Amino acid sequence: MCCEACKKVIFHVPSELEAGTLVGRVNLKECLQSAELISSSDPVFKILEDGSVYTTSVVSLSSEKKTFTILLKDIQEHVEKKIHVNLTQKTRHARDTVLKRTKRRWGPIPSVMIENSLGPFPLQIQQVQSDTAQNYTIYYSASGPGIDQDPKGLFYIERETGNIFATRAVDREQYPSFQIICFASTPDGYSPEVPLVHTIRIEDDNDNAPYFTQDVFEFCVPENSKPGIIVGKMVADDRDEPYTLHTTLKYRIVSQTPPVTPVFGIHSDTGVITVLSPQLDRELVSKYTLLIEARDMAGQPFGLCTTGTAVITIEDTNDNAPSFKNMQYEAWVEENRVNVEILRISVVDLDEPGSPGSGAVFEIIRGNDDRSFEITTDRNTNDGILCVAKGLDYESSKQRTLVIAVNNEAPYMLAPHSRQLAQSTSTVIVHVKDVDEGPVFKPCFLRLEVKDCEQMGTLIGRYLAEDPETGNSEGICYRIAPGQCNWISIDEKTGEIRTTKVLDRDVGDMRRGQCNITVLAIDRSGKTGTGTIQVIIKPGNKNYPRIAKTEYIMCRDRKPICLTAQDADESPFSMPFVYLSIIFNSGSLFVFFADKSAYLSPKGEIPFGKYTIPVSVSDNGGKQGVTYITVNYCNCDTPSDCSEDNTISPHVFPRADPNVTLGVWAILAMILGSLLLLLILITICGCCGSGVMHRQVTDDCANHNLIISNTEAPGEEVMDHNIIPLQNTNDQGGYGIKTGDQQTFEMVKGKGHTLESIKGGGHQTLGSVKEGGGQPMVDTCRYSYSEWHNFTHPRLGEESIRGHTLIKN
Repeated sequence: MCCEACKKVIFHVPSELEAGTLVGRVNLKECLQSAELISSSDPVFKILEDGSVYTTSVVSLSSEKKTFTILLKDIQEHVEKKIHVNLTQKTRHARDTVLKRTKRRWGPIPSVMIENSLGPFPLQIQQVQSDTAQNYTIYYSASGPGIDQDPKGLFYIERETGNIFATRAVDREQYPSFQIICFASTPDGYSPEVPLVHTIRIEDDNDNAPYFTQDVFEFCVPENSKPGIIVGKMVADDRDEPYTLHTTLKYRIVSQTPPVTPVFGIHSDTGVITVLSPQLDRELVSKYTLLIEARDMAGQPFGLCTTGTAVITIEDTNDNAPSFKNMQYEAWVEENRVNVEILRISVVDLDEPGSPGSGAVFEIIRGNDDRSFEITTDRNTNDGILCVAKGLDYESSKQRTLVIAVNNEAPYMLAPHSRQLAQSTSTVIVHVKDVDEGPVFKPCFLRLEVKDCEQMGTLIGRYLAEDPETGNSEGICYRIAPGQCNWISIDEKTGEIRTTKVLDRDVGDMRRGQCNITVLAIDRSGKTGTGTIQVIIKPGNKNYPRIAKTEYIMCRDRKPICLTAQDADESPFSMPFVYLSIIFNSGSLFVFFADKSAYLSPKGEIPFGKYTIPVSVSDNGGKQGVTYITVNYCNCDTPSDCSEDNTISPHVFPRADPNVTLGVWAILAMILGSLLLLLILITICGCCGSGVMHRQVTDDCANHNLIISNTEAPGEEVMDHNIIPLQNTNDQGGYGIKTGDQQTFEMVKGKGHTLESIKGGGHQTLGSVKEGGGQPMVDTCRYSYSEWHNFTHPRLGEESIRGHTLIKN
């Protein structure tokens, strides 16, 4: 046998086939796995669900070939497939035997009984027989549902023949099938056959009409919905056999209430209801009732049917604008009344009451620039409530005209191709009634500014009130309410405002810099008005800027010292500061500046010691103060290492006692240097051929030392470092070394001394001690010649002029 799914199938069979003969088996699952209906084009052949092909009657192949078709259907998916079957006569060979049936009757095909069969009863539905009946006397019996189990007595089997009979009609919906067990036995109880399980299937009859799963289906859809919008789904069922024509349903709309133009449609297979027309208007029709029919047999006229009801409610959308009942209203209110209702305004909205599409929202669009009026919505009545938020003044305006607009809470949702909705407005005329009232300050809030440090009794302003009826201030007296600022007073008759204390922002309540005062105005009738004065004390420039820290230590690294100034005044009389170094005898120190700070640093080489530098600081208001800064220039690594022992270095001139002493090595160095200088001078004079040379050191106003060379030609430049022309310089009792006209640093106060060569005349060497002087400041043998030479070398300069040699110190 050759088999190909969904194609041609060939069976080789004998020329004659008895009824109930198994012809072959076809693989139905490979062809269509979801097959629900299996049928044969030739009623002589019956196809079982497992693909077995049986003959229902005797078949004789008169010709060599017989053909029929197996039809497979999937009702739900609407799929059909066919399998063509060819029966070919099998050629008999000499050794072949005739095909014989073996125990065919003991394994019959399942029996079929029509549901609700009309009989006659008992109705034979099948026969079972055993081939052993040819050799034995066989008795047949059966048991199972329908025989000896509920429903009992529905079937029975004849003892001698094996015929199975039905005694009455069967409802498939109650009993779709029965499985009974058949027995074959001899009179003595021997069973030559195994028990046979036989299935009796009840074939469905279309005896049940469809039914809807709900009595009434309720759906909602917004008005103005577009065509094709799904409203809901009608669901019906059928108790007949599934996946047959008996349960294939079709839906249709029988009627619509109200009977206007149809606005809904239904899908015939699924029962889904959709919008058919875009003209759903809740204000015209708020509810529709549809009568729906469901019919089996795929909607054929002979099919059974039922009807159901669908109620469709049209939901409201905001497609109607609210409108005022009246286009103009009038209201009256007394002047100065506040938070009082003066008018209720009604509107009409066709949308569903209580929904956001009908909720009114009012707005004053004109005539309320000063926000004297407010309008709200009463949620219970949907009316607009107009109230006065600020007191009205009859004298300034006797009538107010307001324009009020109304909208909805929800946005508008309009039908396709419809016009835009216009906003509704109404005019309200408010009449103000005159009332006798108290004085009124103009303005009601007065702001005054006064400078700091103003004296007591200073006039800073005037605050007057008027009678609204007369428009003048006659007969009005003024007072300051109790518990106010105690440094401001007001004249009872004139309203002049004066200070009662000297204003100082650093004292008492004036530290806040301002004071709010409530002033009372009382007219002749005793009516009172109030006003507010805000007095602000403007900051003044009454404090000098000062440098907070005045003593510093500077070590050998000469790290600049940061000077930070402070000013108790507020802006703009504080920062930025301007620093100025006042140069006295400390000209070798200078400052460079920042916004709030300045940095102090030496200009050049200075000796270790203490210096006092006056620094002038000016604030942003121009007020200037001088602070004296003390700097201890110390021979140390860190300021904490500085002490009295290392304050003075042997390389500098200290600020100390005027009595100066030098050691032995310093004296020897000076003698050797003087000898070398004399030797060089003698050599120069000898080379020039001049006569006796007179050494004369003059003290001119430029502090230059001239050496006469007795020649008119340009003199030679003397670069010998051993020539040390020094002179005595007195400046206000002080002693120092000059370079030109500028003093490099202050040494000591008192009588001065020079470093002249060994001569008399009131001069001392660095190794001597002046009689009656102080203690020696330099220990003996402290300086070597090389140290002294290193100190003096950078301080000697020479310059040649015509006929003279100028040596600059």
